[in-house]
Amino acid sequence: MMKFFTHKHTAFLSVLVLCLCISIIFPHMTAFAETDYRAEAEARKSLPIATNEIENWPVGPQIGAQSAILLEANSGAVLYAKNINEQLYPASVTKILTALIAAEKCDMNEIVTFSSDAIHSINWREDANMGINVNDQITMEQCLYGLLVGSANEAAYAIAEHISGEGNLDGFAALMNEKAKELGCTNSNFVTPNGIHDENHYTSAHDLALIAQAFFSNELLTKMSSTTSYQIPKTATQPREDMIVWAKSKLLPGKEYAYEPLLGTKTGYTTQARQTLVSCAQKNGLKLICVIMKEESPDQFTDTVQLFEYGFQNFTAVTIADKDTQYSIDTSNFFATDIDFFGSSKPILEIDPDSYIVLPLNVDFTETTSELTYDQLAFDEIARINYTYHNTYVGHASVVPVKDIPATFDFGTKQIITEEKPDTEQKTVYINVKNVIVFICLIAILLIVILMIRSMIINTRKYRRRSRIMKRHKTNTQKLDWKHFK
Repeated sequence: MMKFFTHKHTAFLSVLVLCLCISIIFPHMTAFAETDYRAEAEARKSLPIATNEIENWPVGPQIGAQSAILLEANSGAVLYAKNINEQLYPASVTKILTALIAAEKCDMNEIVTFSSDAIHSINWREDANMGINVNDQITMEQCLYGLLVGSANEAAYAIAEHISGEGNLDGFAALMNEKAKELGCTNSNFVTPNGIHDENHYTSAHDLALIAQAFFSNELLTKMSSTTSYQIPKTATQPREDMIVWAKSKLLPGKEYAYEPLLGTKTGYTTQARQTLVSCAQKNGLKLICVIMKEESPDQFTDTVQLFEYGFQNFTAVTIADKDTQYSIDTSNFFATDIDFFGSSKPILEIDPDSYIVLPLNVDFTETTSELTYDQLAFDEIARINYTYHNTYVGHASVVPVKDIPATFDFGTKQIITEEKPDTEQKTVYINVKNVIVFICLIAILLIVILMIRSMIINTRKYRRRSRIMKRHKTNTQKLDWKHFK
């Protein structure tokens, strides 16, 4: 049989054995080679865009991302939505949450020590890093620059240990999930501070946009996320002279897809997550946040620019105080009586002059629907007016105390906010100053009565005590007189 085993067979078997060895040693290589990611991205362009279904809403672009959102940061209005609640892997955009927690809990001058666990927690050949050594120390501010500019994974680990204790990543993950819940996230579970792949570490485009709202409201973090390069200087606790980190986002100045209105950006990538990107830009009175998840390079950048331009070109900010005639601040008699004991006062509440909603350019403010609510108010809000357009939330107005209340005014009964609807019964929100004063008076009277009763009890006790003392004194006196008589 050996005579049939030719050199051709030997060569074929050699190639077969080699391929078999490669597939055993590097199974991920063969698996990935079989995946056509570009074809998958092209197919994802046909996925439905939820906001395109809204009547008279500007049609958004078809992009290759699995999930994407365009959120107006100040109003909270969602301008573009594609699978925004789907749970996906975030990769390194996780670091905006890590940075947000660090900024809230730490002083920027605090010293962070890089433990052995932090240094050896990453793959130095594949994972983004700063190149720092075990036991080196730098400030928290320098750590955050390393984290947000260079996307340094060991920096995220060191920050987590600095806040929650060495080796206590579970404790920091708990802080991440607590903060995410506080911000309104509902489809997230965070396990690592840096986003290195873990099947249990996931979030959604909408949740990331909520986190980005808080992140980009922090001036220092926004500045860091817009920095193209940063050098950490040599010190006694950091001996390297060339520790420079470089940003990877191509939206930054001088890069291929530089976008002028950009405020900040953070990239992410793992094989499982593919390309992820969170960015913020401001123009024409709008502050937009764009989140891209599961896209192919460089389309995460072109998708973002497309969505930013879609937002800036098709939507406008409408100031509520200038447009809303449905709600008015005025005075009136709360009680059905002709007697006005206190007189009339001037308004003490107003619609926040900075409140605005976001509408498509071709939509008039009168086409919106409003609803007054007292739920989930900010600390300075008395009430909130939520606005929708075809059942789509487009923003809200805050009812707040007047900043400059007149020095003198009469405390009359007040009708503070009136929703005026033609040919229908008026819906009125009252702040009744008379009732407030009466309530205060009742409380004062109650306190006076309580104090009087307390005083009577104390005096009664004193009287009884004095009576017992006098009685004992009288008895003792009588005994002494008797002895003297004897």
